[in-house]
Formats: sequence, structure tokens, C-alpha cells
Amino acid sequence: MSLRRLLLWFSPFLLALALALLTLVPALAAVPNDKATPAYAEEQTILQSEQGRPEPGLGDAASGRQHFDRHYIKPPGLMPEQDVILQRGGNTWRTWRNGPLATLAGTLLLVVPLGIFGLYRFFGPQKLEGAETGRNVVRFTRLDRWTHWATAITFIVLALTGLVVLFGKQLLLPWMGHGLFSWVAIISKYLHNIAGPLFILCTLAMFLTYVRRNRFERADWQWVKAGGGLLSHAHVPAPYFNFGEKIWFWFGVTLMGLLMGVTGLMLNFPYFAGNTPGPGFTRYLLQVANLLHLLGAAAYIAFAMGHIYLGTLGSPGAYRGMRHGTVDEAWVRTHHELWWRQISARERGGAGR
Repeated sequence: MSLRRLLLWFSPFLLALALALLTLVPALAAVPNDKATPAYAEEQTILQSEQGRPEPGLGDAASGRQHFDRHYIKPPGLMPEQDVILQRGGNTWRTWRNGPLATLAGTLLLVVPLGIFGLYRFFGPQKLEGAETGRNVVRFTRLDRWTHWATAITFIVLALTGLVVLFGKQLLLPWMGHGLFSWVAIISKYLHNIAGPLFILCTLAMFLTYVRRNRFERADWQWVKAGGGLLSHAHVPAPYFNFGEKIWFWFGVTLMGLLMGVTGLMLNFPYFAGNTPGPGFTRYLLQVANLLHLLGAAAYIAFAMGHIYLGTLGSPGAYRGMRHGTVDEAWVRTHHELWWRQISARERGGAGR
């Protein structure tokens, strides 16, 4: 395929991504009080009375200490900011969350699968070099597979329920109606909150299970220079895990898992000290955590789409390894030749003894 044809194919996706990024520009400034979209009547009244006063927004950690609920049940101070009825920075958070960041996340989650489809349509999957031999090679142990699938299942639950929370009002409510959507939203919310801590435990188990096989090696550089052979289908000798799989492990599983775990626990347990004086999270910190959680989730899901493609359609035979634990000898020689050399050397050594 020519470079010109490839650019013509991907140009709509790149344009859509550029337009989504441009929507971020207006949100860089704080939302003026006179143009703010109020969440309820009391906020509108307060915002109108404060016209001309600076809007601190998310740029000021002291935002939100102007108005208090004079009818609090408990004396103020037992929990952080329990006496705050209105946080002015919340308007900025809502504008960011429902506007440019939701647009950016949605665009990313549409562009990536279209790009994967284009990759499959024009370049095709990676093919075996030679016919299958019928000899099975153990790729993953039962512990490897159970850890992987436990993490994958909790991840899918979080991804689907998170998308309902972010886009449900815009995409589901209009055709479901308020009654049905309320149940979908409630169930999604509780599933998300329950699956989150389970996902953290699974991610930790996955890190401990796979970390020793994801150390970077000199041979990885050859994979990088050849682009993994994804477009050219050139043979690139790779160890047990290739460079792409290692990037998924360190950036996706580890880094994104850490980001989603920390921000998710903050949002799930905002008052982790209970009703007694002690540490807690202010609304300002929770708003920042929410935005980071949104962006991290979009990146994580997009990254996972590529991982799923390369583990199924993009590399026929790879799914068999994670499903049943074994792969054909020809698959190992094609995709992980350096690992195959190690297996052959051990077998020769054993035969010699």
C-alpha cells in the first residue's frame, strides 16, 4: 500500500482528533460567573450575586469556601467540607468533565477502533511462517491464565459501567427513558464501585505474576526499529514477550493501573477516616482525581483495544495460548524466535544428559 493511500485512509481520524483537542482551548480559562451554567436554582442566585468576583475554579485549592449550609446536622469539622453547600470550583469541574474532556475521550474511543479496523483491512493479520506442526508448546500456566482473565473481566466491567456513567445521559437516556435509565445508572454505579477494588487486587497479582518476564532486553530494540512487523510483516526475532507486549505491561497494566487505582480509591472512599477528625479529601482534590480518572480510563481502554486486537485477530493463535495455555510450535518460531531458541537449547541439553 502506498503512503498516500494510507494517509487518505487515516486523515478523517486525525482531523477528528485535532478538532477534539481544539475544544480543550476554551476550558483552559475559568468559567465566568455570568456565563456559568448552574446546576440548581440556588447556585444561579449565588453566581448572579457574585458577578465581577474572580472565579478560582480548579486552579485554586481554596475554591469553594464562600457559602455554607446553615442547617447542617452535625457540627462542622468532623468531616472535611461537610458544611460546604456550594463549591464555586465545581462549575469549572462540571464544564471540563461534560465538555472538552468527554469529547476528547469519546473521540479517542471512536478513532482507535476505526484505526484498528483500517490496520486489519489494509495490512491484514500476522501470518505463520510455515504450516502448523501439531506440536504444542506451553505458553502460559494455569496461574498465568487465571490472573489474566480475572483482571480482564473486572476491567471490562469497569470499562462498560464507566462509559454508562460518562455518556449515559447523552446516549442512553433519550431512548431508554428516565425510569429504565435510572436502574441502568444505579446498577452501573454500584458495579463500578465494587469491581474497582477487585481490579486493583487483580492488577497487583498480575504485576507480580508477569513482571519477571517483562524486563527490557537489547533484542527489543530490533523490534522497535522494525515496527514489530505490523505493517511490513517482516520477521522480527523476539523473546518471550516482545517490546509491544512489554509496553502494554508497563504503561497499561502498571502505570495506568496505578493511576486508576489511586484516583478510583479517592473517589470511592472520600471520607476514609470515617466521622472522626482526621485525613480526608477535599472536593477540590476529588474533582482533580475525577478528571484524571476520566482521562486515564479513556487512554487505558484505547490501549486495551490494541492489546485485544493483537491477542486475537491480529495474531492468529495468540488467543489459544491464553485460553488453553499452549500454542503451536510454528507460532512460537514466527513470533518469538528468541524464546524458541531457548526452548530448543534446553531440550538439546536435556537430551545430551
